[in-house]
Amino acid sequence: MDVKYSPKDIENKIYNKWLDNNCFSPKDLKSNYSIVLPPPNVTGTLHMGHAFQHTIIDILIRYNRMLGKSVLWQPGTDHAGIATQLVVENNLAKKNITRGDIGRERLVEEIWKWKEESGNTIIQQTKRLGSSADWSRNRFTMDEGLSKAVRKVFIDLYQEKLIYKGTRLINWDIKLQTAISDLEVTNIEKEGYLYYLKYKIKNMNEHIVVATTRPETLFGDVAICINPNDKRFNHLIDKKVIVPLINREIPIIEDERIDVDFGTGCVKVTPGHDFNDFNLGKKYKLDSINILNKDGTFNDNVDPEFVGKNIHESRDKIVNKLKSQGFLEKIAKYKTTVPIGERSGEIIEPLITSQWFMNMKELARPAIEAIENSTTKIIPKNWEKIYFNWLNNIEDWCLSRQIWWGHRIPAWYDDEDNIYVGEDESEVRRKYNIANDIVLYQDNDVLDTWFSSALWPFSTMGWPKDTDELKKYYPTTVLVTGFDIIFFWVARMMMMGLKFLDKVPFKTIYI
Repeated sequence: MDVKYSPKDIENKIYNKWLDNNCFSPKDLKSNYSIVLPPPNVTGTLHMGHAFQHTIIDILIRYNRMLGKSVLWQPGTDHAGIATQLVVENNLAKKNITRGDIGRERLVEEIWKWKEESGNTIIQQTKRLGSSADWSRNRFTMDEGLSKAVRKVFIDLYQEKLIYKGTRLINWDIKLQTAISDLEVTNIEKEGYLYYLKYKIKNMNEHIVVATTRPETLFGDVAICINPNDKRFNHLIDKKVIVPLINREIPIIEDERIDVDFGTGCVKVTPGHDFNDFNLGKKYKLDSINILNKDGTFNDNVDPEFVGKNIHESRDKIVNKLKSQGFLEKIAKYKTTVPIGERSGEIIEPLITSQWFMNMKELARPAIEAIENSTTKIIPKNWEKIYFNWLNNIEDWCLSRQIWWGHRIPAWYDDEDNIYVGEDESEVRRKYNIANDIVLYQDNDVLDTWFSSALWPFSTMGWPKDTDELKKYYPTTVLVTGFDIIFFWVARMMMMGLKFLDKVPFKTIYI
């Protein structure tokens, strides 16, 4: 016998013996126990968080299997839309090829090829750990069955008017050139500056000073706002001021929410590039002026000197020009919060675009009640607070992403931009009675990756078919997951499970 223990030589043999003898498949027993593996990204490799999570799941699975229960550990991976496309685009960039060079179809082919060759590393690592999942049932979020579930959910929610298309301010990643959700933005506090800008008041020999952290957005200003209770300035309400550098006239308006102690007590209103200003603009029916192209360069709505220049690289030049023309009163140090895209590391720009949204408030209510009445328990209980806080204050979910890898939105348009939603083009023509000579084109956007993973507990078990697995193993017994995806994933699975199966997806959530 070898005196030295060599896990590499021994463990693979043992694991393969387990697989050959079908040890991890559920047996036909009356008492059931099930866990779905939180699907790791197909781009990924295991990290310590995975190792910890998989160990906990494996203990629960093996223990309950030894108790004589019919146990299912359902494994699989997530297509990770933005992350996977980035990996493949970066690989192509080494050969000086861009996605524009090869087009959508070819890029998607390249991604599938990469997924088959390199994308399953994380599954092999999970097996190497000894995880006793039922690998005969391994799923991928872009499998045909799961894709069918995604299309059905989208179509049903659209017909119920819970999914809709709208034009509004969203988080825009100028590097990836796609919308991203609030949850994919990391807000970083850093040392910055407050810039005090002078706006000349029309027909008066004076000016009003506004403090801003983003002087470069002044080209999109549509108003100056003051608090009506601020005696220093309320005599100026309804007067007009001139926007520096571009000489556009804008009104001075009032709103009680303006903080008289911030800066000078006067704020510039830029609805096209600030979320608070967007709401203010809606309230007072102000125009929104977009000053940006999708790649983060200035468009024609700015001072001609800056057209085509990157917004983040232009700040110092704009400040210098304001200074030279007498529009800069002072600059003061100020701690500011900068939104950074989680995937790209780029500063995120608020941008008005047309996107698909899901109305979340109606879906959130049953998910809140399920935890309140302990249909599902969260352990440790203190994580309930974060769950409730997000769901009670939930905003509509921006579903669409301007990338090519993912579940393409099942919506078609005619030349007049009428929207037709259905399983495929032929079904759309039948459903809406559209003649074959009318040209239809499919929406170019794909769905946010979290849309498909929200269906994971039931789509992996064959839904929308009424399968034996669903009857036997749904709701699942326990979900083992990290606190960082309570919003992204856990709450959304709760909403979708309750909406489409009228049952919670798990009895216990172990954070």
